[in-house]
Amino acid sequence: MEGKAELKSKIERAAQLLLIQRHRRPGVKGWELKRALGRRYLEVIKLLDDELSKFGLKVKVVFMEDVSEPKAEDYDKAIFMVTFRHPAKITDVLTSGWSIDELGALAACIAFINSRGGSVRRKDVEEVLAEKLPRWRVETILDRFIRMGYLEVKDDYLALGWRSKAEVDADLLSLGLVSYGSTT
Repeated sequence: MEGKAELKSKIERAAQLLLIQRHRRPGVKGWELKRALGRRYLEVIKLLDDELSKFGLKVKVVFMEDVSEPKAEDYDKAIFMVTFRHPAKITDVLTSGWSIDELGALAACIAFINSRGGSVRRKDVEEVLAEKLPRWRVETILDRFIRMGYLEVKDDYLALGWRSKAEVDADLLSLGLVSYGSTT
């Protein structure tokens, strides 16, 4: 095993890589972490995750393809990012630059896509959102979600993007929507 000082230095480096946004999208590819931290980077990330848990944060690994049993090369292609360990409060999300209608639209998109098996025609999503928002706003919001990685386009169908998989607990969202609907 490496010396304590060297290991501490690698954990600090991993935190810097993951917390400072260097690209347009948050997160760092596994191969970048491997290059910066060495071949045992997954062990360093695990130790960093333990440290981040003290602050209510965690390191989330998002695989670009569905992987049941990840191998080393799957981790190299994956995106690593820091997210909340527990759901964020609405006030925290609103102060990060999201409007309430954008949050509602994203929640509606995720719930609608999940309810339809993971893929929905874009036109169908637009129709659902257009019931509450102006058509021009719907197109703008959907384009933003696609650009940010929350949704992805496959042959004019929308599916959940890598960022939705990383930042949104779809099961908790569905449970919240179902429980809210039963109380009204």
